[in-house]
Amino acid sequence: MDTRLLRINLLRTSALLLTLAGVPAAADQPGIRAGLYPENERKSAPGFALQDATGKTVKIEDYLGKVVLLDFWATWCTGCKKEIPWFSEFQRAYGAQGLAVVGVSMDEGGWKVVKPFLAESHVPYRMLLGDDPTAQRYGIQNLPDTFLIDRQGRVAAAYLAGLVDKDDVEANIKALLSKR
Repeated sequence: MDTRLLRINLLRTSALLLTLAGVPAAADQPGIRAGLYPENERKSAPGFALQDATGKTVKIEDYLGKVVLLDFWATWCTGCKKEIPWFSEFQRAYGAQGLAVVGVSMDEGGWKVVKPFLAESHVPYRMLLGDDPTAQRYGIQNLPDTFLIDRQGRVAAAYLAGLVDKDDVEANIKALLSKR
């Protein structure tokens, strides 16, 4: 079993055990807040070449000049599914100002699992199918993980291992969009 599948199976088992033990799921806990990193401390977003639902290869470099909300998620992740409508709202509200929301599915079932979910959910932004090397470069260990990337392609904020605070993400998006 590859490391991505092992990690995903461990995440599922941990979530189930925590639920059975009465520990609230990530979707029931307060959202993660993240301050924007100072501009001189931001590092380039790790590169990737992943395929979208049409088979087109997409690279992070394709988004230079835009603010990117990069969301690592899976169809089985409760917190992930709670965030998707928020991120859809952000895409509709700020897309014309230069925001690009990009989802990276970590579902082991690939497109056969993801495409039905997308069709039912009417997600208005681009989805990519993740892989283990990309997950490793971004340090993905738990889902959801969300990154804000500035117009220069640098990671400006990271929301790791849990549900984001919607208002905090929106405030950071607005701040990044205001910088030209």
